[in-house]
Amino acid sequence: MAEIPTRTRADEPRGTAGAVRQVRPRTEGWQQAKDAEGRPLLQFASPKRGKPPVHLADLTPEQRVEKAKELGLPGFRAKQLEKHYFQHWTSDAAAMTDLPKDGRGELVAGLLPTLLTEVRRLQTDDGNTIKFLWKLHDGALVESVLMRYPGRITLCVSSQAGCGMNCPFCATGQAGLTRNMSAAEIVEQVVRANALIRAGELGAAEHPDERVTNIVFMGMGEPLANYARVMHAVRVMTDKDHGLGMSARGITVSTVGLAPAIRKLTDEGIPVTFALSLHAPDDELRDEMIPVNSRWKVDEVLDAARAYFDKTGRRVSIEYALIRDMNDHPWRATMLAEKLNARGRGWVHVNPIPLNPTPGSVWDASTKAAQNEFVRILNDAGIPTTIRDTRGKEIDGACGQLVATEEDEKAAASA
Repeated sequence: MAEIPTRTRADEPRGTAGAVRQVRPRTEGWQQAKDAEGRPLLQFASPKRGKPPVHLADLTPEQRVEKAKELGLPGFRAKQLEKHYFQHWTSDAAAMTDLPKDGRGELVAGLLPTLLTEVRRLQTDDGNTIKFLWKLHDGALVESVLMRYPGRITLCVSSQAGCGMNCPFCATGQAGLTRNMSAAEIVEQVVRANALIRAGELGAAEHPDERVTNIVFMGMGEPLANYARVMHAVRVMTDKDHGLGMSARGITVSTVGLAPAIRKLTDEGIPVTFALSLHAPDDELRDEMIPVNSRWKVDEVLDAARAYFDKTGRRVSIEYALIRDMNDHPWRATMLAEKLNARGRGWVHVNPIPLNPTPGSVWDASTKAAQNEFVRILNDAGIPTTIRDTRGKEIDGACGQLVATEEDEKAAASA
């Protein structure tokens, strides 16, 4: 790993050269896309590809009624279809015996087209974590991860095929952005996970009515770069009359720091949990780790995060991947604490995450000693901080590890 000695401070530990060991972000085994000025390329607009078929979950309740009428059936059939899809988690016309046989197939085909084809799944030895590889209608590949914890079941969903944020330590961004996912493609990940849980395929059940209780938008993609579709999906997830009926408080929307979209989310009036993937408190390092920091700096993003708390009363989560000798220095923990406390107390919780290495990665997770010291500094400053329990590393299903490999593409070609 490249060592570049940087600042020396009275409170910094020093190496043999009298300076802090500072590893700089760089890629290995892949080429980071750059713009004409040599800066990491950011993709905010989705490449133009064929749109997925319109699905029940893409439509408002009123539009669903109109669609049913277009198919020659009474509007109330849309409500019956909603019940099958959102409560029984099925798109199988044969299971919908309350619908008349005449026209049933057309209704189901018209409002519940196939969106995801399962290519493969990987499951941990204890059975409590499953990673899915899905093929979309146009051949694009995405992954989602289902995790059982005591008292809850969490699904990590993808919102884009690929990612355009180009962060050098994240596997997903290596291939760039393929396209945005539709709202229904996002929701379908939840419905398929619920059907699997009901079938008893996620470890030992704690009770007979288990389903996904928590959603984290931390799979493939930058959720706030696909803002309209992600928010439509969230509304469907939380709609108790025409959707999945989940609690908004059990849904976490994350971002690497698109400040205007954070402010837009603040005004939505939906009390989801908001998570900011910060990873560095100083602009000098974050510019290299998170290329979008060249647009919206640390202080602007933290101000937007604080405004989210002020408007919603929902405590913000700060995600921080701890990378050895890169961003885990005690002085950075102190700087982070100072920046957070400068914006008040009680509004934020910090989740340090030991780095999950990706294939070809040149970086390592912080040592246990460095992790403990980082957490101690923040807690001593009055900021609640806990190391996040990550799942699925042995199946490449942990944070930052989701990527469609050449092996995945070969499997998808025959799926």
